[in-house]
Amino acid sequence: MSSYLLGVILFALGIAVTIALHEAGHMLVARAFGMRVRRYFIGFGPRVASFTRGHTEYGVAAVPFGGFCEIAGMTPNDELTAEEAPHAMVNKPWWQRVAVLSGGVAVNLLLGFCILYGVAVSSGIPNPYADHTATVGEVTCTADQDPATGELEQCSGVGAAGRAGIEVGDRILAVDGRRVENFQRLAAEVAERPGETVELTVERDGQRLEVPVTVDEVTRYSADGQARSAGSVGLVSRPVTDAVRKFGPVEAVPATFALTGQALQATVEGVLQLPAKIPGVVASIFGAERDDESPMSVVGASRIGGELVEHSLWTSFLMLLASLNFFLALFNLVPLPPLDGGHILVVLYEKARDLLRRLRGLPAGEPVNYEKLLPVTYVMAALLMGFGGLVLIADVVNPVRLFG
Repeated sequence: MSSYLLGVILFALGIAVTIALHEAGHMLVARAFGMRVRRYFIGFGPRVASFTRGHTEYGVAAVPFGGFCEIAGMTPNDELTAEEAPHAMVNKPWWQRVAVLSGGVAVNLLLGFCILYGVAVSSGIPNPYADHTATVGEVTCTADQDPATGELEQCSGVGAAGRAGIEVGDRILAVDGRRVENFQRLAAEVAERPGETVELTVERDGQRLEVPVTVDEVTRYSADGQARSAGSVGLVSRPVTDAVRKFGPVEAVPATFALTGQALQATVEGVLQLPAKIPGVVASIFGAERDDESPMSVVGASRIGGELVEHSLWTSFLMLLASLNFFLALFNLVPLPPLDGGHILVVLYEKARDLLRRLRGLPAGEPVNYEKLLPVTYVMAALLMGFGGLVLIADVVNPVRLFG
């Protein structure tokens, strides 16, 4: 078996285990509060194999991309037997229902944290305490890209930044008042502004300066050889010191918490950007260049896992698996049905409504009728399935590749 195929299989297995543990999180919390778990399945569709233990049927279904945990009385529209009624989820306190709905998310967060912790004490993680501020290491000229080699052509003198007075050691904090977290973000900002004048917020010797820079226009080429106009100012970043660091077992705990916080922030930004990435995914199906930060399906992520193992990048493999767990956790918290966040929102709405009714001397209201939410649920399910289908097709015909 090739190392690439091994990586694909291992990452796909990691995804399956992640989903299984997510659903187990719901099941275990439900049982802790005395709720009746009817079924716990990995996969969707026709049953492949199952067995029953106690009141729960455990099984595997034909379509492995997902899973579910069926709890008696998850909604008031769920039919209950007389024996199930005392153990129905809908009849439990609101905070227990929220805890059950959050159980899968909690497991994903814990899994991601544990993976990062293991990497931190074994091989090292991106140092969450490192200073990634865009710091100038060299002031250079600006040059067009050679379409044959992909390298920058020879040039002389200084570029836009040098002419504006930017110096080695300057820390660039913002572009036109918008904070840039690192040099990559700075480069991306100026690349979109060829020929325009931008104002760089620069820290020099403890003082802040506002430096106007007229961005040079240069030529860059896409992977398919198409020329495009881009902006460049002629700066080279100073390498970040201690960018990756190995931690001891004790000091790794706060470091992993810090890195987890950074990863969750980046994941939130990624989730919010998903709708804007749909046109790019569609275009890539018809031959356009696939963005390296394009959303991926299980197939695409597994292929990336295969590439990482093929190049013996096991640390990156594990970091990718941790990122997957963080994405699943936060995506499931989106407050729309059929996601966990949508069900949590319903429970919180009922609690807030009943509190207001109590203040007005009224009894608690009836549980939300989930049948009235079915149109929203169907629309969201169709959108999610459609988006997933598009990404899956893109991952087959034009996959994201890390190495050529």
